[in-house]
Amino acid sequence: MENQKRIKVKALLGLKSFSDEILVKGWVRTKRESKNAVFIAMNDGSTVHNIQVVVNPELFREQLLKRVTTGASIAVTGLWVASLGSGQTKELQAKTLKVLGDANPDSYPLQPKRHSLEFLREMAHLRPRTNTMAAILRVRHTAAFAIHQFFNDKGFFYFNSPLLTTSDAEGAGETFKVTTLNLEKIPLDELGKVDYRKDFFEKETNLTVSGQLEGELAALALSEIYTFGPTFRAENSNTKRHLAEFWMVEPEMAFYDLKDSMDLAEEMLKYLVQYTIDHCLDDLTFLEKREIEEQKNMPVAERSEQSLLDRLQFVLASNFKRISYTEAFQILRNSKPNKKRKFQFLVDNWGVDLQSEHERFLVEKHFKKPVIIYDYPKDIKSFYMRLNDDNKTVGAMDVLFPRIGEIIGGSQREERLDLLTKRMKEKRIPSVEMDWFLDTRRFGTVEHSGFGLGFERMILFLTGMSNIRDVIPFPRTPGNCEY
Repeated sequence: MENQKRIKVKALLGLKSFSDEILVKGWVRTKRESKNAVFIAMNDGSTVHNIQVVVNPELFREQLLKRVTTGASIAVTGLWVASLGSGQTKELQAKTLKVLGDANPDSYPLQPKRHSLEFLREMAHLRPRTNTMAAILRVRHTAAFAIHQFFNDKGFFYFNSPLLTTSDAEGAGETFKVTTLNLEKIPLDELGKVDYRKDFFEKETNLTVSGQLEGELAALALSEIYTFGPTFRAENSNTKRHLAEFWMVEPEMAFYDLKDSMDLAEEMLKYLVQYTIDHCLDDLTFLEKREIEEQKNMPVAERSEQSLLDRLQFVLASNFKRISYTEAFQILRNSKPNKKRKFQFLVDNWGVDLQSEHERFLVEKHFKKPVIIYDYPKDIKSFYMRLNDDNKTVGAMDVLFPRIGEIIGGSQREERLDLLTKRMKEKRIPSVEMDWFLDTRRFGTVEHSGFGLGFERMILFLTGMSNIRDVIPFPRTPGNCEY
């Protein structure tokens, strides 16, 4: 066994026959015994499908077989043969069996039964062993790889923006501070404020909320770049859509106007959906069945009208509908849910920030296709978005998906130095501290655009999960930073 090369379960399932003995290693999902055989369901994480290992109890010590319990890791050599039983076409007839790691059934928490997602969040260190989380993690990997593939094929350069920064890209102030100061004895300056000169970086520093601003610097030298990394927001929110640590995909493109950016966003989203279907169909089928079972216990009003795979095809089959914020506002203000006051947030005055319920109404009920809204009121958008000629709106755009609402937010960036500094003054963003950013407008400025894709929101859509904490390995939320 020591000198044999292990074959993964996914590869084994693709084989029609194999005359030589093979070696498989993995974890026990279930074990059942009959008079003449022991049947072990085994999985190594390479696929959602288990293989059946058939063990002749007369060939192995009883004490060894007792150690083969749910959660235990084992190595098996044997022959891959046609199965006489139902449920599988092939099975592994064991010649040798070795327990690599025991899992005491009295203390191993993931027994072969259905566990709630809430329970599994408390077991984040073990939940990748469940079918659901393993499927999600495989989809997550595939989507991440597809992002790199998409941009590489289009000639974009992968740019590593910093995690530690002195800027707050959104200007919202919801940042995590980074310091080496002694919090029990914080040094103060002559004005009685924190003396950051004695801190590690000698200035106030935080974890990044976005790689956009640094990405702009790179785009204005390399033309087309993208960042893909973790971002952090200290927003005290416990909703199903928010995390304190999450991943963002942020392309920035020189010589792109807003329409170019919308075209790229639609192309990228369709590519990600199609790539995931092509490479994770077994996992998606499993997750679809799981969603159908879960929705049986939900109120009818909360159930999805489309299955998971239908929603994915829904995106692929549609040209995204593009409307201005003003058009969207008029549709929402005149809609039945708004007139009958069924929206939690009523749409009455132009300039109101659209909520998830409004976005989903436009996608799922009104247009029945993904929607891109553009030209938002300037007062509800960030300082760096390009001011339109009406002096009321900016060249911003949001892409809206079924069940998710906003999945991408972006804009054409303000390249005109005078208007950018004016907007910063309106938003009370100190231009002195952002002088490095303004240099890009002083020296060789060009029109440019970009957007951000919330990676976990994309995984929510691809997997059909309803809580964002279930699509990231270790969720960071208010009061929760385990492991």
